[in-house]
Amino acid sequence: MTQKWAPETAVVETARPPRERDAPLNPAVVLSSTFVGTHDLGTDSADADGIQYGRFGNPTWSPFERALAELECAELPGLVFASGLAAVSAALELVAPGGTVIMPQHCYLGSLSAAKDSAAVGRFDVITVDIADTDAVNDAVSAAAERHAGTDRAVMLWIESPTNPMLEVADLPALVAHAKNLGALTVVDNTFATPLVQQPLTVGADVVVHSVTKYLAGHSDVVLGAALTSDPALHEALHHHRSIRGAVAGPWEVWLALRGLRTLALRVERSQQNAMELAERLSDYPEIEVRFPGLVSDPGHDRAVAQLKGFGSVLCVVLPTPAAARAVTEAVSLWTPATSLGGVESLIERRRRHAHEPHSVPGGLLRLSVGIEHVDDLWNDLKHALATGLAAS
Repeated sequence: MTQKWAPETAVVETARPPRERDAPLNPAVVLSSTFVGTHDLGTDSADADGIQYGRFGNPTWSPFERALAELECAELPGLVFASGLAAVSAALELVAPGGTVIMPQHCYLGSLSAAKDSAAVGRFDVITVDIADTDAVNDAVSAAAERHAGTDRAVMLWIESPTNPMLEVADLPALVAHAKNLGALTVVDNTFATPLVQQPLTVGADVVVHSVTKYLAGHSDVVLGAALTSDPALHEALHHHRSIRGAVAGPWEVWLALRGLRTLALRVERSQQNAMELAERLSDYPEIEVRFPGLVSDPGHDRAVAQLKGFGSVLCVVLPTPAAARAVTEAVSLWTPATSLGGVESLIERRRRHAHEPHSVPGGLLRLSVGIEHVDDLWNDLKHALATGLAAS
């Protein structure tokens, strides 16, 4: 898809109602489970023309789905899901039974858990890799493709970049090109970057998924997900999964997400500026390790400069001990100790407090989702908390 406007304009103007006299500026919320229809249906009512029923579509979804497609340069409308994990689950179902999914060793814990649950019952195999090690990833894809030669959709490469929570940056174009050359599906979770920072479909990715809950909606008040593709067959499969498995979104939540989307460019711009400033100030502390692709010292910096239109709004600091990290989360007063990310408010979390977080994530790692507050207020609160935490280490 060729974008009509710059992304900063598209988030504001895309998917408005037609400009007619006395027409509303914003799409309406349609609260109906049932829609009038008289034509015959095929074997799958979810694929029939028209909406028919609330599991198959809703007029409130359509503007948001069109807006996402514009932002991600998708040739087909996006598909909104009841949660980010619902979108992830639908994407994982694209793999043929008995196939192989190759995932980053560090990625959204829900994605990794969902994949491992499917592997436990024999749905497919899961292999984890260091997504920043291009050669190792390509080798894993090659081996899987050789093992499943002749089977359609038997291999999927799942990519996060930057990763959650370690912020590794993948060589996205190289990984996608190699996978496509071998007939493997590529799915990119673009939640951290947002389509303002990277657009994976433009480099050949097959599917993009989002936790809409995070940056797209942006106000920590809805739980939603989305999946996008330009491939008609994949789009049909994702739509079928949503309709038949019932992973459908409520109209109010989608309306709120579209309202939040209108300020995405401003929120991302401000939060990225704050994250960069905080990362630079934190770098003055020799006792801690700072992970942020915007820093020249970060291992992913050169790739981020080459591939991304920004460095994101999540940064991580690694304190000497888990106790020190825990003390920081207990000492903050402006930052909110909580999971999730991408809202207007700044959140802080010790990731290893989650029992299933990979042990390769340091026990003293704090993930900071930087919001849009004044950076000096954020810094003063964090500086005080760090002094408390380092004293406890």
